[in-house]
Amino acid sequence: MNTRIFKKLSVFTISAILGFTSCVNDLDTLPLDKDVVTSEDVYAKPENYKGVLAKLYAGLAVSGQQGPAGMNDLSGLDEGFGQYLRAYWYAQQLPTDEALIAWNDGNLRDYHDMDWSSNNEFVSNMYYRVFYQISACNEFIRETTPEKLDNRGIEGSVRTDIEMFRAEARFLRALSYWHAIDLFGSVPFVTEEDQVGAFFPEQISRADLFNYVESELLEIEGMLGNAGDMEYGRADKAAVWTLLAKLYLNAEVYIKQPKYTESITYSKKVIDAGYQLENTYQHLFLADNHKSKEFIFAITQDGLRTQTWGGTTFIIHAAVGGSMKPADFGIDGGWGGLRTTKQFVSKFMNIDGLKSAAVKTKSTKAYPVIYVPGGYQKAAGYSDGDWSPADAPQLASINSDKNYEGYIYFSKEGDQYKFTAGPNWDVNWGDDGADGTLESNGANIVAPSPGLYKINVNLNDFLFTSVKTEWGVIGDATPTGWDSDTNMDFDPVSKEWKIIIELKKGSFKFRANDGWDINLGDNGANGTLEYGGDNIAVNEAGKYEIKLKLGTPDYTFTMDKFSSDGRPMFYTDGQSLEIDELFEFTNGYAIAKWKNVTSAGQPGSDLTHTDTDFPVFRLADVYLMYAEAVLRGGSGGNASTALNYVNLIRTRAYGDNGGNITSGELTLDFILDERARELYWEAHRRTDLIRFGKFSGGNYIWAWKGAVKEGRATDAKFDLYPIPAADVTANPNLTQNTGY
Repeated sequence: MNTRIFKKLSVFTISAILGFTSCVNDLDTLPLDKDVVTSEDVYAKPENYKGVLAKLYAGLAVSGQQGPAGMNDLSGLDEGFGQYLRAYWYAQQLPTDEALIAWNDGNLRDYHDMDWSSNNEFVSNMYYRVFYQISACNEFIRETTPEKLDNRGIEGSVRTDIEMFRAEARFLRALSYWHAIDLFGSVPFVTEEDQVGAFFPEQISRADLFNYVESELLEIEGMLGNAGDMEYGRADKAAVWTLLAKLYLNAEVYIKQPKYTESITYSKKVIDAGYQLENTYQHLFLADNHKSKEFIFAITQDGLRTQTWGGTTFIIHAAVGGSMKPADFGIDGGWGGLRTTKQFVSKFMNIDGLKSAAVKTKSTKAYPVIYVPGGYQKAAGYSDGDWSPADAPQLASINSDKNYEGYIYFSKEGDQYKFTAGPNWDVNWGDDGADGTLESNGANIVAPSPGLYKINVNLNDFLFTSVKTEWGVIGDATPTGWDSDTNMDFDPVSKEWKIIIELKKGSFKFRANDGWDINLGDNGANGTLEYGGDNIAVNEAGKYEIKLKLGTPDYTFTMDKFSSDGRPMFYTDGQSLEIDELFEFTNGYAIAKWKNVTSAGQPGSDLTHTDTDFPVFRLADVYLMYAEAVLRGGSGGNASTALNYVNLIRTRAYGDNGGNITSGELTLDFILDERARELYWEAHRRTDLIRFGKFSGGNYIWAWKGAVKEGRATDAKFDLYPIPAADVTANPNLTQNTGY
């Protein structure tokens, strides 16, 4: 590690009441101006120790000393990209099947492409954040030795508290060193025992660093508070046990030695400590998730007091774009970045033959169109104002013969509208006699009742028809066969007809108004519907969610094998399943898992910066770790208990035991997929894929892996990130990771 990269090592309290600064070339504390105090001044006051500890925890949540921007802890790093949690999330999520980002900042794309080098600034951001955090912890540990506390006359209950603070700092240092083991392997090694000042740290092997982290955690285990007794957001014994369980679960990757028995031992300690699964999965990722009894250790966020451009502020904002409404996520605007791949979507549903198309109010093909402005536009959700041709739904002439058609929703009885030739009022038609004949500049046309209307306009003879439609499905695949329709429900927001239905192997069609005058089928089985078209095949019986998407032609539908698993929170309106263009947000399903909204539906305290905490460790993860360690041959656990833990998670996900699995289905491949289903976008995926041998190489391919749309095999060197080239150049004691 090049210690000269450190700009400052400042104390931060939540109330921002004190601070000290370190010299760029010296980790000892030196006053730089009259407003800055030395470390000895700070530590002379017993009441300041907790404030310094708060800075260490805040090192995971914020980037510096002054809100979301200003007084960055580290010079040269963007305060958004360089924030610890955001940098870690990038490193753990973007090179995997769970996440892609539509931004092309710097070398950010290298994560998707899996072709980063030792000069990648985002990899360097993560590395320097890790070692800044380690050095900050070292400084606190150095200042809280028994000798220093004796010299300062600190004793009694205050001293007891500070001794626990010191153990917490050692835990935070161990956490960052675990990140270093996992991400970089063999790294520079510095502790509180090293000299204060500029020097070149020695490099420690991955195995020796593993042993150090293990010994630290075992030593501080008894020094921390009991599970659940500490203030929320502070580490306790259960946090130590969880980190040990993770360290041991990955030992075969880190040190080429299996330690699954040890992983079971510490997983059991956590499981027996009284944590509880949250009743509702979605509540784990909302603005009041601090109330959850499932969290073992979390990075706390507060929209007013811990403002940052990283953390969950980044995760939530970057996941919103396209037709998504920021207000639904408790934020003031989306950043249009994060989506997922179809390979991840397939963990929840069978995507073979999955058809996806947005409801269109404007033609996306080169059909001639006319416009339907009216007093209904705002109330029906088409635009922000009424009588605006440019924002109005369109009718299309698919044969270019001046016969136009489309479906338009009117939300109120008596809604009025007209037709215009273009996105303006230059040429328009109404109906003076309410007789279906159009006149230039004619009277407004009135919709007699709310509903979705099929509207046809013939500009050869200047006639129009308007038919209210109610849609259903009919066929031998449906419960009532070809005898009668099974009615669908209309969603006035998405303008879709929807149904969740048990289908048999067979076929069906869409039909309006319980008759055959208006029916739609699918010629060519391509997802585009035609009047009187072919029956739609159902090749596999099961529960399906069917959506009929009418509007401006072409008309489309989706038919998804329905999963009652409540965890897949995909946003699909206007999003394609395929990712043809990496930097187009609407390519790829969006994910609506994280929100700055409370469980009661209220927005967080700030619409820009979020209140939603980030669970570093939670009980469901530990259940799955236990099950995996058992399957990998660890002792001290059993398969029936493992199965029970997995099914507890799935019962929560499904709301009943309908998703429970049998002992024969509990395999390692299942565990990997279940970890994806349960823990997606929680910064686990890269580590999991490496442990299962499916990250680099060709054992598992996903979209855009290896910089090609279809994905390809990649070099095994990418299982580790490189040490930044600048550090290798500056420190003669460092050897670069193989292949870089």
